[in-house]
Amino acid sequence: MTAAALKHLSAVDPVMKKLIAEVGSCKLEHEPWRSPFQSLVQAVAHQQLNGTAANTILTRFKKLFPQRRFPKPEDLASVTDEQIRACGFSFSKIAAIRDIAVKTLDGTIPSSRQIEKLTDEEIIERLTAARGVGRWTVEMLLIFQLGRKDVLPVDDFGVRNGFRLAYKKREMPKPKALLAFGKKWRPHGTTAAWYLWRAADAAKLAARKKK
Repeated sequence: MTAAALKHLSAVDPVMKKLIAEVGSCKLEHEPWRSPFQSLVQAVAHQQLNGTAANTILTRFKKLFPQRRFPKPEDLASVTDEQIRACGFSFSKIAAIRDIAVKTLDGTIPSSRQIEKLTDEEIIERLTAARGVGRWTVEMLLIFQLGRKDVLPVDDFGVRNGFRLAYKKREMPKPKALLAFGKKWRPHGTTAAWYLWRAADAAKLAARKKK
């Protein structure tokens, strides 16, 4: 993220200015080599699981397709639900993955080339048509795959908790209220979200040290 983002956030918000000074430069990186299909399958794997467990499941899943680094949507026709279940996916997640594959093949979910030409809201509308894919999941794709600069995931627990801590609020902000507050950060909502995540992380670290 650019120096312009840090300059803007520091100018419009004294709390964000202080947070930027404490954390340092933004180290957010995105991974443009992943296809939308891969990003969504990985996101489904991570739902309601910690990162280690999800990555273990994904490693087993990829071994079902030894000819690929990551399977393509058409490859799923070659494996059974039982084989995918043996990797650790629940049946509801298997149904989601198969629907993501179908909607990739029929064009509802765009290709890597097509998705670059769409707006954030167009991408959210297209991808949330797939089973098991909500707005938050697509927002993570916008941030970490596509590197979109103005995404503020107000439903994200870490973002909301980071806001509560940095702005010394007693209660978690409602998503709608956080979205309204975040208008001042535009067009650099993604960078603001990254700093709110760091505020939440710092609080976790401090709590661990007290134990």
